Amino acid sequence: MFEEIKHRLSCLLAARRVRIGGIAVLTAVTIAAVTLLNQSIKTVTVFDGENKFTVRAINPNISKILSGLDLKSSEYKICKTSSTLNSTNVEISYAFPVYITVGSETKTLTFYDGTVKDALLQANITPDENDIVEPALDTAITQTAYIDYMDIEYVTGSYTEEIPFTTKTVYDSTKDAGYTSLQDGKKGLREVSYTEKYVNGTLTEKNVTGTTVVTASVDAVKTVGTKKAVAVVQRTGGVAATTSAAVKCISTLVPSSPIELDANGIPVHYKSKMISRATAYTYTGHNCSTGVAPQPGYIAVNPKVIPYGTKMYIRTAD
Repeated sequence: MFEEIKHRLSCLLAARRVRIGGIAVLTAVTIAAVTLLNQSIKTVTVFDGENKFTVRAINPNISKILSGLDLKSSEYKICKTSSTLNSTNVEISYAFPVYITVGSETKTLTFYDGTVKDALLQANITPDENDIVEPALDTAITQTAYIDYMDIEYVTGSYTEEIPFTTKTVYDSTKDAGYTSLQDGKKGLREVSYTEKYVNGTLTEKNVTGTTVVTASVDAVKTVGTKKAVAVVQRTGGVAATTSAAVKCISTLVPSSPIELDANGIPVHYKSKMISRATAYTYTGHNCSTGVAPQPGYIAVNPKVIPYGTKMYIRTAD
């Protein structure tokens, strides 16, 4: 009897030890599962420049997390992402409009962050040191902005043009007065360098920067004779004429009193004189404009220059 009680007690203690061992194993498994779960869950923090959003998830997908957040705009871009073992930090920036004015045209683009230069490059505009930009290229843009851009371009070139010649007058005392001759001149050639200024593609200014003579011009030369002719003294019987009465004349008109002449046969007293070229024409039977018939002693004149009825003493070279 005693042996039977001892056997049952032994079995009861063995069963209890089994249960305790099972509980211990289950507890260990639970702790391991919790630890593994905690290691799989990561914290994602999203910062949009104003607000922070925190999300805990197993193997998080950033795009899905962002699409599930109550962000103030659906147009954004991820600027920066940093991760540790159990956390991920995400920085985003929202899109905003930027207006770029070039001349009379304005372009609108969707911008997230960067500088004025970044915005111009996004609009396919490459600024250089000649261009005028307001605000400055290195100005940071964080919200709606207006940019004025003026494209300044300088273009250099050259062309050739003729150099005109001048006419130089030379007086020659060995040539008789009235003699003239002309030696032709020759045009030259020069190369002209220039710079053109274009503002937004429109030519606004052109300046000559230099000239180079390729071929010099040659002046024309006009020669004028200055030698005075020897005066021919009209003589009658070897004596110099002192009045018109002693001079042979073809005119049928005779002055009421002889005209006093100098030693060269030129009237001493006169109101005015002129040197001109005379022409003649054939008599057709018509009277002159004053009503008289053409005859030696009468000449045709322009009454605006020589009034009708003017008394004249005409002396010819022959």
